[in-house]
Amino acid sequence: MDEKKGGSREKAENKAEAKELRDKGRHIVFYISSLSRGGSERVLVNLAEYFYGRGYRVTVVTQYRAQKEYEISEGIGRVLSDLTREEERKGRAANLCRRFLKLRGIWKKLRPDIIVSFIGKNNMMALLTTRLLHIPVVVCVRGEPKEEYYTRILRLAARMLFRMADGVVLQTAESLRFFPEAVRNRSILLKNSLNPAFLREPWEGEREKKIVAVGRIDANKNHEMLIRAFAAVADRYPEYVLVIYGEGELRPRLIRLSEELGLKDRILLPGAVTEVADAIYRASVFVLCSWSEGIPNTLLEAMALGLPVLSTDCSGGGARELIIQGENGLLVQPGNWKEMEENLQKLLDNPDYARKIGHKAAKVQEKYNPDIINGVWENYLKEKMNGRKR
Repeated sequence: MDEKKGGSREKAENKAEAKELRDKGRHIVFYISSLSRGGSERVLVNLAEYFYGRGYRVTVVTQYRAQKEYEISEGIGRVLSDLTREEERKGRAANLCRRFLKLRGIWKKLRPDIIVSFIGKNNMMALLTTRLLHIPVVVCVRGEPKEEYYTRILRLAARMLFRMADGVVLQTAESLRFFPEAVRNRSILLKNSLNPAFLREPWEGEREKKIVAVGRIDANKNHEMLIRAFAAVADRYPEYVLVIYGEGELRPRLIRLSEELGLKDRILLPGAVTEVADAIYRASVFVLCSWSEGIPNTLLEAMALGLPVLSTDCSGGGARELIIQGENGLLVQPGNWKEMEENLQKLLDNPDYARKIGHKAAKVQEKYNPDIINGVWENYLKEKMNGRKR
């Protein structure tokens, strides 16, 4: 009875705190290209939902609306910043100027307490379009900076413009080294919180004869490496299938490769899936084969579910921060499909060992628990909102 009273009291206190925040009119804007089904977009949506649930006014500003997007709560505002057909004129430079002015107009209209920008050129646009508006801006680099800013001009611009930010959120210690001291002094390493859907006990029953990967199907994710590794062991494990969930420009090419290898019925690319946790929960092995990553969300989520994981030691250092080699997962060199083949075979040949490292992998739930991580984000953004505005 006392426990019930305590729980009711806590809920009442949370509601009162949320009401106080709404009464104060605290307004957070998250800015990104779209809400398409990618890792960075998922992190943004998770944060937007958390802050909305905490009582903040939340608006998501995107350049455009993608065909397949993450859903957000009805109470979260949504604003599109791209030019309409009526607003576009001839000339790339003229349209760039109009985009700039339209985005600046959005900031003037919304007057948020803080803008949190995600990924690449969005970060630069957020910084440039808010000059002299006295709105704090926090920019978030989600991947390896040298890959997110992939040309010499973009890298120089990031190193210079980020000095204007009120905060720079990075994912790994390795990312810090990309930036000069003036930017590092404005930077903080903030983890991604786990989606609550992945907070489960590891599956204890017989696992499905399925090897899985999740992510955008593009050159950086390098799923061809996994397909070739699987093809090399396919005859040895005829009951297993490989399933790669995700959309991307290379999906048709990988489907053709599977057909050429004579494995079109055993290498499946079904596209994006809504309930990722349910789709991979009982799989035998999860594989990440990227060239470059920050903290890979899909790897973190697979580990939280207790899956045995095999990942490339991708540049950016994120996988290395999650995996202790041989204890809670296995690391291989990016692009080395022979090494991936050997380690994949090791996991399939030793189910007890695979189960053991899967259980150890599940301990990431403690470190990346959303209640803890989201609270750290909130304290950080509150500090920036209460600090000196530009």
